[in-house]
Amino acid sequence: MTTSTTATDVNQPSLQPATPTGRKLSLPVLLLVIAGVLALTSMVRLITGADGITNVSQMSTALQLAVPIGLAGLGGLWAERAGVVNIGLEGMMILGTWFGAWAGFQWGPWTGVLVGIIGGAIGGLLHAFVTVTFNVNHIVSGVAINILALGATRYLAPLAFVGHQGGSAKQSPAVDSLGTFTVPGLSDALRDLNAKGWFFISDIAGLLGGLVTNVSWLTIVAVALVPGTWWILWRTAFGLRLRSCGENPVAAESLGVNVYKYKYLAVIISGGLAGLGGAFLAIVANPFYLEGQTGGRGYIGLAAMIFGNWMPGGLAIGAGLFGYTDSLNLRGGSENVHALLLLGALLLLLGAIWMAVRKKYVGAAITAVVGALVLTWYAVTNEVPNQVVAATPYVITLIVLALSAQRLRMPKADGLPYRKGQGK
Repeated sequence: MTTSTTATDVNQPSLQPATPTGRKLSLPVLLLVIAGVLALTSMVRLITGADGITNVSQMSTALQLAVPIGLAGLGGLWAERAGVVNIGLEGMMILGTWFGAWAGFQWGPWTGVLVGIIGGAIGGLLHAFVTVTFNVNHIVSGVAINILALGATRYLAPLAFVGHQGGSAKQSPAVDSLGTFTVPGLSDALRDLNAKGWFFISDIAGLLGGLVTNVSWLTIVAVALVPGTWWILWRTAFGLRLRSCGENPVAAESLGVNVYKYKYLAVIISGGLAGLGGAFLAIVANPFYLEGQTGGRGYIGLAAMIFGNWMPGGLAIGAGLFGYTDSLNLRGGSENVHALLLLGALLLLLGAIWMAVRKKYVGAAITAVVGALVLTWYAVTNEVPNQVVAATPYVITLIVLALSAQRLRMPKADGLPYRKGQGK
């Protein structure tokens, strides 16, 4: 099968999906932006004295919280690159938590991981069956799966867990640990360097220290799935065909691609990844299933995918951002969130200057006003209410999506109904 046209076949459709519109950040520019934000964060740390915003423990917790969000986002990426919107990620994560804990406490944690993936994949199969075969609206199907998964696990939990030690109608017995590892020598050196409080260098040490201290083996698997997804979807014929189903399924079908098969595979893989995220929550983040423990992370994972412009690298950055803000809540970060108000104000004011340079005066004025209000909030208070700390991950989600909306380009056929042979 050829994937390009020739001079004598100008009317033959191409499998190659359209390239995104707008400018793409090159890797050096992206690294420079990240370094700039980290330097600004370091300056805020020195001004406010909130050393906790970049210490090793904070970064380690942020990584652990980013993993399930990133896995849910990867699940959404696989489905939507094939043209299927997957709002059901939350429900598939719920299935992953229940199945993972159910199998984990009986047959071991790695079995729990495998069964959790299968549980999520079952949700993905149901979503594919309803949306691909019967052309049901993708949003309606996803919401139904979320409700169904919640109801099913509430029904099954008392049957499976009551009567076992530590089990109840809302909680499973404890699951054995998968184990963690710490890079000897390097972890201690980075922690010592982070404790010195130097500008920028200590913050880099805190970030790197979080990546090599008390890291679960499942975290390594999850991180490896990000470049693995990129390689499969953008460097293999399988990935090209799958993405073509999300860009132009009619053209893909005319070139011999079985669109239904690729949509089914993508959505089942999507559910499996979300289920893996759920299993991570029930086995690594907490050593047991607990009703409601996903806490909307499936939706936040979907937001991370959108923030990342349907690309694995951007998704990973978004998951890291949301995981970091979530860690502030988990570690009782009222002081840290107050310090980040100053960081947010500075970023908004810099954004306003950038917009003004590009002659977007209305947007610059609005951004400057919001930045001034946030700066005032920081200046007149010494701490923020606990309710604000708890809401921080969700507020950041909304702000990031609002600021990044103009540069986004979803797959062209994402969410659109498709029938076999409709192009004939």
